[in-house]
Amino acid sequence: MTRPLLIIGGTSVDTIVHLDELPSGVPQTIWPNEVYRSLGSTGAGKALNLRALGMPVLLHTLLGRDAEGDYIRRTLRDRGIELMVEETLEPTEQHVNLMDAEGRRMSIFVRPPATPADVNWAPVEAAMAASEVVIVNILAYAQPALAMAKALEKPIWTDLHDYDGTNAYHQPFIDAADVIQLSSDNLPDYRGFMEAQIRAGKRMVVCTHGRHGASLINAKGEWYEQPALPVGEMRDSNGAGDAFFSGLLYGHLMGRSETECLRLAAACGALCVASSALASPELNAENLQRMV
Repeated sequence: MTRPLLIIGGTSVDTIVHLDELPSGVPQTIWPNEVYRSLGSTGAGKALNLRALGMPVLLHTLLGRDAEGDYIRRTLRDRGIELMVEETLEPTEQHVNLMDAEGRRMSIFVRPPATPADVNWAPVEAAMAASEVVIVNILAYAQPALAMAKALEKPIWTDLHDYDGTNAYHQPFIDAADVIQLSSDNLPDYRGFMEAQIRAGKRMVVCTHGRHGASLINAKGEWYEQPALPVGEMRDSNGAGDAFFSGLLYGHLMGRSETECLRLAAACGALCVASSALASPELNAENLQRMV
């Protein structure tokens, strides 16, 4: 594949704090087990994993004129990811992620995503016309990209994360997408939602269940289940959903069956959680093939 995958939105600098358990709502002093800073957010996670698998990637993101923005630029470019940056007067997005021993996360948005009044979409639209797939992440600023991709008849993939089935914020992304991924964390009737989306014309819907694996339904209504692959030691669950998404898209672009796509996705997720990075240093197409 020579045409790039265009990813719209989602980079941050995160402080990762590992705890035995997440804090309760009482005043207290907490001694963490480990603390480190890392590249974060869903656009960066997808870009890093797809690039590690040999896919050409172009990432559009909002960055402030600050040290965090410079860090993101440098880190992504060092990994071979082409960037399109819209500079903002607001600081670069930053999170503090509290992680417990089971990989559950409490995210504190200490610098929330920027919301610029105007974004220069002309270069993005030109890049979109030359792209293979458009991945539109659920950031508010990214919504105009949905109509552009539809007008250009580009396949749109989106990740709803922990959508609860009712939040109106997600609806434009749901309506526009051809392929949807989401988590069942806040959606008990995930199968009902997935089947409804297929009836509405989606090509594929995938739902992840953490350590319980994932489910997929295709346009024919065929249902598939994939258990999570074993992990020797869970290091950091940040970015696992983005890694899974990347493995799924990689398999799809390689013409693999739904069963094979799910195995590749599960392998990417397993490698991610065994690493402290959004994309495991062990991730490449050859290693992925060995795992599946």
